[in-house]
Amino acid sequence: MDDFADTALATTARMRALFAATPLQRNDFLSERFDADIWLKREDLSPVRSYKIRGAFNAMRKVRADNPEQGLFVCASAGNHAQGVAFVCRHFDVRGVIFMPVTTPQQKIDKTRTFGGDNVEIRLIGDYFDDTLAAAQEYCVQAGGHFLSPFDDAHVIEGQSSVAVEMLAELPAPPDIVILPVGGGGLSAGVKSYLDVMSPDTRLIYVEPEGGASLTAALAAGEPVSIPGVDSFVDGAAVARIGQKTFAVLKNAPPEDVLQAPEDRICMTILEMLNVEGIVLEPAGALSINVLGDLAESIRGKRVVCVTSGGNFDFERLPEVKERAQRYSGVKKYFILRMPQRPGALRDFLELLGPEDDIARFEYLKKSARNYGSVLIGIETKRSANFAKLTARLEAADFIYRDITNDTTLAEFLI
Repeated sequence: MDDFADTALATTARMRALFAATPLQRNDFLSERFDADIWLKREDLSPVRSYKIRGAFNAMRKVRADNPEQGLFVCASAGNHAQGVAFVCRHFDVRGVIFMPVTTPQQKIDKTRTFGGDNVEIRLIGDYFDDTLAAAQEYCVQAGGHFLSPFDDAHVIEGQSSVAVEMLAELPAPPDIVILPVGGGGLSAGVKSYLDVMSPDTRLIYVEPEGGASLTAALAAGEPVSIPGVDSFVDGAAVARIGQKTFAVLKNAPPEDVLQAPEDRICMTILEMLNVEGIVLEPAGALSINVLGDLAESIRGKRVVCVTSGGNFDFERLPEVKERAQRYSGVKKYFILRMPQRPGALRDFLELLGPEDDIARFEYLKKSARNYGSVLIGIETKRSANFAKLTARLEAADFIYRDITNDTTLAEFLI
């Protein structure tokens, strides 16, 4: 055993003063579907519903051990890191100042305040995270505090490795494959560092959101690079630039073991785990499960651990998640239909709908045309194959239409 593994074991033991090990649960539903032995490491069941409490605890503990007088900790976060820091500030009875963007949902602000109590002050600054981060770092220097990075910190990486320590302790035998979500890289770097020593034959699969593939970009460039136009939907893992320290650990990851999950497909996983298993996952927490289908051939008969990294899901987002899932699976589409301005035209159109088709949206876009009017129409059906039949009937009846389901610009403007 090397120094990192020894430290990871000791760190994990110290965490028991704060919270019990998160469950490692065999999932029969997924195991049967993929003909594999699939386990979920339920970080969504930690006290703050994510693994972030681990790194925050270890970093704060070590800073205080080196400098007992340090009583101020500062971070910038709109989500799980903020909640982890708040919880640990209360545990150590130190002061925490947490900077959050002005646009942070009230639910996350309230939850952070609940975890931190009187030990935490929340400051809402900046419309964008970069502005929030700059304000937090400037304040930290002026106030003489210690800035707690969400991932690019050796103590944080060390703390996140406790996920792997618990995993090996709870399994009957080492896993063949571990699937990890990747954002800034703290969790994956910590888990990799421990498993490289304690279970070197375990294959690691890294999963990024398609709209925030910072590890993929760094591997291609040979160093961390900033990626433009990050899609923030998977807010727990949508990071524009992977950490310098985390990439030092992950830089030799085989590119074929780094996968991207489409944001809309992640929505399908969130809904399925909620409806079938009663498990609430945030988008980042669903990443590892989402790619099981991509790996179906290689995981058959293997013992696989998926790390479900977080469950801080805002249910106000549920309609959006359902909408995106339906569109990705092909059971909901939007059309702009050219409707003749004559009596009976709408009835003619309705008669073309199949028994499983349902109108979810109907809106005239142009009402002044003399002969034709444009209609925005959303249709839900039970099977995606029904749309091929519907469009064939539309064309046979000489209805002119345009499918705008995947037209991002039009869909954002009209839908």
